[in-house]
Amino acid sequence: MRHRPTGVPGRLLIWSREQKNKMNLSGLLDLSGWGYFWAAMLLTHITIASVTIFLHRAQAHRGLKLHPVASHFFRFWLWLTTGMVTRQWVAVHRKHHAKCELEEDPHSPQQTSIASVLFGGAFLYRREAARPETLEAYGHGTPDDWIERNLYSRHVFLGIGLMLLTDLVLFGVVGLAIWIVQMIWIPFWAAGVINGVGHYWGYRNFETEDASRNIVPFGLIIGGEEMHNNHHAYGVSAKFSNKWWEFDVGWLYIRLLETVGLAEVRRVAPKTAFAERRPAVDTELLSAIVANRFHVLKLYGNRVVRPVFRAACKREKGEEKKRLLGLRRQISTEDTAIARIGDQQLSAALEGNQTLCTILEFKQRLKALWTHSGKDQTELLARLQAWCADAEASGIAALQEFAGLLQGYRSRLA
Repeated sequence: MRHRPTGVPGRLLIWSREQKNKMNLSGLLDLSGWGYFWAAMLLTHITIASVTIFLHRAQAHRGLKLHPVASHFFRFWLWLTTGMVTRQWVAVHRKHHAKCELEEDPHSPQQTSIASVLFGGAFLYRREAARPETLEAYGHGTPDDWIERNLYSRHVFLGIGLMLLTDLVLFGVVGLAIWIVQMIWIPFWAAGVINGVGHYWGYRNFETEDASRNIVPFGLIIGGEEMHNNHHAYGVSAKFSNKWWEFDVGWLYIRLLETVGLAEVRRVAPKTAFAERRPAVDTELLSAIVANRFHVLKLYGNRVVRPVFRAACKREKGEEKKRLLGLRRQISTEDTAIARIGDQQLSAALEGNQTLCTILEFKQRLKALWTHSGKDQTELLARLQAWCADAEASGIAALQEFAGLLQGYRSRLA
């Protein structure tokens, strides 16, 4: 029969055993349940910030320049929490922009399926990152110093292992769960949600020639990457939000880094405004239209395509009305997933309706101003002048009003 030692109360013994067990499970930081949760959220958010600020906006698109201190911190943190190599990530992402929604796109849900990208985006990334030709073509300008060659690129699993050890020391056995969350955070949110949902569901501010979408207007969870359509419209912009009601937390961090001298913003999307109509179509107007082409297309859809089709639909009923509504969506969007029928088939479908054929023709002529931007500026200016004159002489009220609006178009830096 075991006897309790003299002078030690039973309650104190129980407390001592509980504390001993607790010390075996806890790390240096003894937190509550919510404390561990918020610790995991903080660690993953630093990783998200590192991806969007360093890998995406600074390295892939050169929208900002980071001070070496900030740059090295982000590189080190990504080595610990993702094992991603800067050159590989940048190359895959640049190829995505160059081949967006085409067969060569490394991760397009329009080419495969939403499920394959949402749940297998990390595997699609690794497959593309393993191709030497992709790295050679798109991986230029990334860090190539001693630490990159001998540590970050060569020992990718060492950083992840050090992160696991650090989590265990800080949080005890709970650190294993926190580490697992860290490991799946980027593969799911960045490789899955942004590359998948960001090209499948959401709203569009700009009629880009791809299926990009803004998932939500509040970029908090994924560092501002939620505004994916804005990014595809102005790829080199360091700021992803565009409307006044959109919020990009990544941009907030960039401005804070800029305030303390750790970042320098190089490019942002130009802002647009309307002023009095110019007395003549000039090169300033041409430059503003080309620089803001996706916004111009959006305006054309809202000010010309929609009202003209709305009027046409009012005169029709039944199947013909449904057909017209379907055609309106195909004309008013540059989404390759919707507009695959092609311009010739679309023109054939509109045969017999001269007004609808005319607004389609004028849209294609407007797009030619930037699709042929390599031509002589004098020729492009002549095309724009002819476009405005022909639009005003078209007899279509919506097109005439748009031509007048367009001639007051202005572009300025944000």
